[in-house]
Amino acid sequence: MALSCRDTLILIFQRLTVADLARASCVCKVWNSVATEDDLVVSAFTSPWRIKELVGRPASGSFWRDNGIWKFAISHRIRRGDSVTSLAVKYSVQVMDIKRLNNMMSDHGIYSRDRLLIPISNPEILAKTTCYVEVDKHAKREVAVLYLEGAPKREQDVSGMNQLSNLSADGKRRLIESLRRSMQVDDGTALYYLAIAEGDPRSALSEFSADLRWERQAGLN
Repeated sequence: MALSCRDTLILIFQRLTVADLARASCVCKVWNSVATEDDLVVSAFTSPWRIKELVGRPASGSFWRDNGIWKFAISHRIRRGDSVTSLAVKYSVQVMDIKRLNNMMSDHGIYSRDRLLIPISNPEILAKTTCYVEVDKHAKREVAVLYLEGAPKREQDVSGMNQLSNLSADGKRRLIESLRRSMQVDDGTALYYLAIAEGDPRSALSEFSADLRWERQAGLN
């Protein structure tokens, strides 16, 4: 029979990794209710990197399943004279890693953007910092972003799903269901495009259509 004392479970679960918490959540309802508590999950996600604070919550709970260093990135605001090569040198990372993270087909992609996400090369840089959970519209993924020059300029930069916060659970479900039928995709994919479109269903459909066109042009579909 599984241990069911919440206080004892909390003491035990505080020592678990994110992967072990995910496994514990599958044991029974009591373990699930404890293992999925925000404080425990966030602590398990950030503690290996000694992060002081994680601001914002992800659009999908799957974000918490993996806290590898690739889930974090530095936000670099593009300045005159910047190039992918110069940024790779500045941050001691590979050019291809920057391009891969930012979904860039060529170096020229830098000129159409306000910023680039830079992979973390030295985990020590995360110690005692504040990171912000964001959906980057170019990277098309949720990332815990570190701003070396302070916080994001706009509050709305944090978490692309803030626009949905005023919707009821039923309203959000109907919106995702409508997008799922229109796109002919699963719920996770519909939620993903809704996130990168900052909660705007029309923009979500536009982003999805643009990706389909790109896949056809690239011979991936």
